[in-house]
Amino acid sequence: MIIVRSPLRISLGGGGTDLPSYYRDHTGFLIAAAIDKYVYITLHQTFVQELIIKYSKLERVTDIHDVEHPIIREALKHVQVTAPHLEITSMADIPSGTGLGSSGSFTTALLKALHTLQKNLIHPKELAEEACHIELNLLKEPIGKQDQYIAAYGGITCFRFQPNDQVEAWPLKIDQETLFNLEDNLLLFFTGYSRSASNILKEQDVKSKEKDSAMIENLHFIKDLGFKSKDALEKGDLHEFAELMNVHWEHKKRRSGNMSNNNIDNWYELARKNGALGGKMIGAGGGGFLMFYTDDKIKLRHAMRQAGLQEVRFRFDFSGTQVIAQS
Repeated sequence: MIIVRSPLRISLGGGGTDLPSYYRDHTGFLIAAAIDKYVYITLHQTFVQELIIKYSKLERVTDIHDVEHPIIREALKHVQVTAPHLEITSMADIPSGTGLGSSGSFTTALLKALHTLQKNLIHPKELAEEACHIELNLLKEPIGKQDQYIAAYGGITCFRFQPNDQVEAWPLKIDQETLFNLEDNLLLFFTGYSRSASNILKEQDVKSKEKDSAMIENLHFIKDLGFKSKDALEKGDLHEFAELMNVHWEHKKRRSGNMSNNNIDNWYELARKNGALGGKMIGAGGGGFLMFYTDDKIKLRHAMRQAGLQEVRFRFDFSGTQVIAQS
């Protein structure tokens, strides 16, 4: 039995510049934070000569190539797992399609579990690279790389995405007091519905590949906000960071008409009137989680609860993708 967990994430600045269609021409930069909400993968070797795969569906196959789940199929092939005496189960603390990077977390957790099964040691950088290879290169998903990297590394981490596809990672230089205040004053609220990140990101991806000037300028601006957010956090100015979140959200909405809707806009304005100093939609947009920074958590929680939104409380995760049980 092998159990692996991989953290979900929130973006703190620069999100969207991690897509190859942007960074291969302009270099990307963002800050992401892993949180203590996880995707779990369990591997169990069986005596039956078949693969049993449990997620939202149940699959029983005798050949890896017959696996319907694309990430599981490609991961099994990539790690060269040949013996079909295996049961794979996935679970998650948060539903998929909610903007917290669950697909990247799922892929890193699965690869870590399969490498552990094969007795392979794997560095977080290599784990993230393999996960990106499967999702971006093999499955051609129009997504970025931040989810796989922050899931693998954990912590509050800065990433630079180079035109040659190399990724540099280093921890944000944030002091303990700022870290604790950030953790305490960032609140996550579930909007009640999910969406496909690929569908929303595809519009950005196509426009970037077509060198659409408005899209490129928007992403340049977002990248600059990422650097400003980094500076604000490292100097401990959380109010400046909160205001940058607002600016980020206003510019992020311009990338796609599907980024927001009337409900999201109304909830956002309600939060701003009830103590939120800054906020934005997490992930690709269109649904999932709203994140706010506030000095008045009681007032904001009450207003959001009255509006029907569910809060998900969290702490930062500094472990990244890891094996939590093996027997």
